[in-house]
Amino acid sequence: MLPIECILRDIHDEVFRQDDWGVPAQYIPELATVSPEQFAISVCLADGQCLTAGAVDKPFSIQSVSKVFALAATLGRIGDQLWSRVGREPSGTSFDSVVLLEREKGRPRNPFVNAGAIVTTDALLSGREPKQALAETLGLVRAMAETEDVFINANVAASEKATGARNKALAHYLQSHGNLQYDPDLTLGTYFHQCAIEMTTRQLALAGRSLARLEAAPSVISRAHARRINALMITCGHYDGSGEFAYQVGLPGKSGVGGGILVIAPRVASIAIWPPGLNHYGNSHAGTRAAAMLTQATGWSVF
Repeated sequence: MLPIECILRDIHDEVFRQDDWGVPAQYIPELATVSPEQFAISVCLADGQCLTAGAVDKPFSIQSVSKVFALAATLGRIGDQLWSRVGREPSGTSFDSVVLLEREKGRPRNPFVNAGAIVTTDALLSGREPKQALAETLGLVRAMAETEDVFINANVAASEKATGARNKALAHYLQSHGNLQYDPDLTLGTYFHQCAIEMTTRQLALAGRSLARLEAAPSVISRAHARRINALMITCGHYDGSGEFAYQVGLPGKSGVGGGILVIAPRVASIAIWPPGLNHYGNSHAGTRAAAMLTQATGWSVF
């Protein structure tokens, strides 16, 4: 096998050679104007190295990748009580679909579809002010990445709020079934700000070390919770494209409509990839190809 740094350079060059980027999320104005022709990849290894290629120090909106951290924070706070309100099964539908929510009486299939993430955020609020819940999630991210240089982009949060009619509908539907404890606007405001966290691929890969159970990782997530979050990432982390991602990549991964992907090779590596253009599932188009190239070159897989 080639050295990892050579593999990353080859992937970087191949992504630009193919010049097939996908389209940035158009329904969030702050993301719609991001140039799709950007790429970064960071890989943190078990020996403590963090190897990179591309624009690895450019912050981007992690969007639904934040659901991983919010889930970790919520499990740390209330444990398995969360599963009385949210399922653990793949949805087979788009991330903002209301179809299953209606059929299954307001209990979202999993915590990574938008409805499930809204319920998870609602559970994390748990009688606290939104600023406190956000501080807990952001604090966990910073602890995992071992840096204070991670922030919420208020402009992105405002952009999501202004165009978040579908999420508002999901929240009100959840409320109608008694699966939202707080006012929908309060929970959604917290959720929109959580999704507006910005990170670089270097920071995101560092944050993923705790989920990968790497030796150098901060001990901020229990082994049991890391295992369960990884299981949900491989079955649900790419919405109705989760099966395809598992088939092509063979590792747990969580995508976001900002173009980022967090990929976990348990006890081997934590990987973060960012090209902002999306495929028809709402997952990073070139990022998914890059992840597949990486695992093909390294042989990393949970199978």
